[in-house]
Amino acid sequence: MTGPTFPNAGTLRVGFIGLGSQGGPIARRIIDAGFPVTLWARRPETLHPFAETSAKTAGSPAGLAAASDLVCICVTGDADVEQVVAGEDGVLAGLVKRAGEVGMERRAGSGAVIAVHSTVHPDTCRRLAAQASARGVRMVDAPVSGGGPAAAEGRLLVMAGGEPEDVEFCRPAFSSYGDPVVHLGPLGTGQLTKLLNNVLFTAHLATAASLLTLGQALDVDPLRLAEVISHGSGSSFALSRVAAAGGTVGRVAAHAGGLLLKDVRLIADLAAAAGAEPGAVLTAADAALALMDHPR
Repeated sequence: MTGPTFPNAGTLRVGFIGLGSQGGPIARRIIDAGFPVTLWARRPETLHPFAETSAKTAGSPAGLAAASDLVCICVTGDADVEQVVAGEDGVLAGLVKRAGEVGMERRAGSGAVIAVHSTVHPDTCRRLAAQASARGVRMVDAPVSGGGPAAAEGRLLVMAGGEPEDVEFCRPAFSSYGDPVVHLGPLGTGQLTKLLNNVLFTAHLATAASLLTLGQALDVDPLRLAEVISHGSGSSFALSRVAAAGGTVGRVAAHAGGLLLKDVRLIADLAAAAGAEPGAVLTAADAALALMDHPR
């Protein structure tokens, strides 16, 4: 039995930056799909699992970009994305050098594409896109949801924002690790959608944890209650995470509390700036943050 085939896998050169718990499996899927891949990592040890693959390594983000048509970025926060893209010896510097070497004209659509998989403020992507556009480089924001296991299995949710032709340019590579790959609209809408998703997940944590506590107060075993509800209409991914931690949010707080706090703050700020009333979802998300000792 043969595996899936991906258009342009032999010709679309992909650079990947950010080989953590989620980025590492994504990069592996791109390599295994047959794309020529170049890697760069701030922590050299994260390159070790790729030593026996076909992937090449670069000495800097600029060096990686100079060898790539599509550069995917999966680092942690806004400052990290800005540094990797626009910093000295960053991706933009490498793409501009690449364009000059091959004689590309600086016209719309002529340059390479940067895809930001990190979850950041939409304005960060828009600001970087303006800098990129001035240099003939295109940008897509494409945050993902599902974690390392989903990436390894090729079933990440990819939420893309950008020009339609730019998203389609990226789709063959995105499809090697994402299913579905959804184009949501202009640049920034991918980030907005991911933030809204994370706020709802945070709110679900609060409702799941409080429900299990209520069940226990009514003499229903919380873990058996979670098992039953997981097969019913009240099920949620958050419930499974709370149940796996013994009915508390402690485990989620330990590895994701700070990130969820960041995302809830971003949505609260964006809603305030737009004059939008966030309603019950933000109230519940705040309750979850309080449970995790990460109050907003």
